[in-house]
Amino acid sequence: MSADTRPRLIETGGRMRMSFREWRGHRPFWGGLLTLLSGIPIMYIPYANLTIGSLTFSLATTAGAGSLIIGVLLVVLGLTLWFQPASRVFAGVAAILLSLVSLVISNFGGLVIGFLLGLIGGALGVSWAPGKASAEARGEAGEPARPAGGGPGGGVEPVTAAAGPGAGKASDGPAGASPADGTNGGHRAG
Repeated sequence: MSADTRPRLIETGGRMRMSFREWRGHRPFWGGLLTLLSGIPIMYIPYANLTIGSLTFSLATTAGAGSLIIGVLLVVLGLTLWFQPASRVFAGVAAILLSLVSLVISNFGGLVIGFLLGLIGGALGVSWAPGKASAEARGEAGEPARPAGGGPGGGVEPVTAAAGPGAGKASDGPAGASPADGTNGGHRAG
């Protein structure tokens, strides 16, 4: 094996970076990351002791177990947003609700840090939608890429007698006008 046939480190790193970018693009990555990070302060702060000089502050509450459960659930919901993007709406809504509950149960939601991260992460998870494939990608997948105008020649397809008004298409308006003849079908006499 010569030095010329081995993959170079730069090419391997570039491929890994591009594959990570591709993976990240198919899921609510930032919503999952913020939701995952929100669980850490919510879990940690009720069990932490802050020492300043000889003075020790303890933020332990009677709801320490509740804080631990909420924090673990937020971490799991963040991972769910990453690895199960189809359940993003459920995971996002659950993250928002758990973040709101953490205000009461766990020291103002992990001193408001975990609350805000969970709220924003859950909202990003709910609002994320998968991107549409570009025309070039659809053409590569086997579907023919259509010209910009929609018809075979790039223009608007002509209206035939069978596809005219009242032909029974699902897109016909209340008066039977189809979108192909340029009317909206709202008011049509005759």
